[in-house]
Amino acid sequence: MTQHCDFLVIGGGIAGISAASQLAEHAKTIVLEMEEVIGHHSTGRSAAIFIRNYGNAVIRALNAASEPTLMNPQGICDSTVLSLRGLLMLAEEGQEDQLETFEEDAVGLETRSVEQALEMVPILDPDKVSSALYEPNAFDIDVDRLFQGYARLLKSRGGEIVLSAPATTIERVNDLWQVTTPKGMFTAPVLINAAGAWADKIAELAGIATIGLTPKRRTAAILPMPEGVDSSNWPLFEGAAEPFYAKPEAGKLLVSPVDADPVEPHDAFVDDMVLAEGLYRFENAVNFPVTRVEHSWAGLRSFVDDRSPVVGFAPDAEGFFWLAAQGGYGIQTSPALSRLTADLCLNRPSELPEEIVAALSPHRFT
Repeated sequence: MTQHCDFLVIGGGIAGISAASQLAEHAKTIVLEMEEVIGHHSTGRSAAIFIRNYGNAVIRALNAASEPTLMNPQGICDSTVLSLRGLLMLAEEGQEDQLETFEEDAVGLETRSVEQALEMVPILDPDKVSSALYEPNAFDIDVDRLFQGYARLLKSRGGEIVLSAPATTIERVNDLWQVTTPKGMFTAPVLINAAGAWADKIAELAGIATIGLTPKRRTAAILPMPEGVDSSNWPLFEGAAEPFYAKPEAGKLLVSPVDADPVEPHDAFVDDMVLAEGLYRFENAVNFPVTRVEHSWAGLRSFVDDRSPVVGFAPDAEGFFWLAAQGGYGIQTSPALSRLTADLCLNRPSELPEEIVAALSPHRFT
């Protein structure tokens, strides 16, 4: 059986689903997902945080363009998917320059005294805090609500999601991309590569030049809080030079070692040594011992060398569209990148500045 559409999207994470939801309003759109459910990999393993000052200059422009939609996702969800959290960045004595470097490139950061930092996060070891910066524009994101909202929007516009459909062959025949899967063949004039950590593998399968994508593992664990301690109003807090971050999560604490180890694309799993080292750094910054890990997991964050996403038509193949390399910013930039994808595919002007569109284009690699 062969199904034809106008836009064929490979990848059922938030990048592919959100872009498909925008395209489906105007044209027949199908998403192919290799797993049995959508959002199985990076989307389903996100730390679920929006930080306005997160990332390089290109990412920050995308954050700014995405924030209004996340605050008021009309048509996607019935109310905001953001709730105020805040971010507290900490430095020990002799590490203050780490915060100064961050502050040079950021907007709206506020200095906090040691006493204020300890009041915000009472479990901090006062001997390990010399200075602190506070980022007020940091929010929790209800990732599942946002993601499922995009999926419902896609389906309500006539779009289709095909599960358990990994691409086995990809060819360009008679001005159409032909993608063979266990669920049949799918054809479209435009193929959108939103395959996350597998995006370069999809390009190789299609005979397209790759973009040098590097998947990097990121680990997280859930720890129980000390008895009688309420962390619900704490900000996310992180160490500047001894990397870890910790975030309140349903009465417990999500802790990450902030690892970024290059790996092959796969269903990521925890490296116990990496997690143990990260928990040691966390434990060294607080005044209670880590006695138990309730749950741990790992996901993949994929980057190219300049750490900006790759969005646009490939320079070496008609109708092959890149939507990849979102790094750790895919959830919070999905409103802007999905709109940009639709604008470029439908030949419409973009709301983003020309220099940002150019900085995202795959043409920058040529």
